[in-house]
Amino acid sequence: MVEIKEPKSKFIKVRCPKCKNEQIIFGKSSSTVKCLVCGKVLAEPMGGKAKIKSRILEVLE
Repeated sequence: MVEIKEPKSKFIKVRCPKCKNEQIIFGKSSSTVKCLVCGKVLAEPMGGKAKIKSRILEVLE
């Protein structure tokens, strides 16, 4: 029997601290993630996981 491993990466629902827009981002993004409404940086890449610079509302499985 072959064991299938669960992915360790997650999508994260965050709220922009500037305009309060809610947005879903990838937890291991390899590029800077900006708010789609105001352009504020929400996450920056940090080698593996992204450094989240906004409020995390929910971690999506």
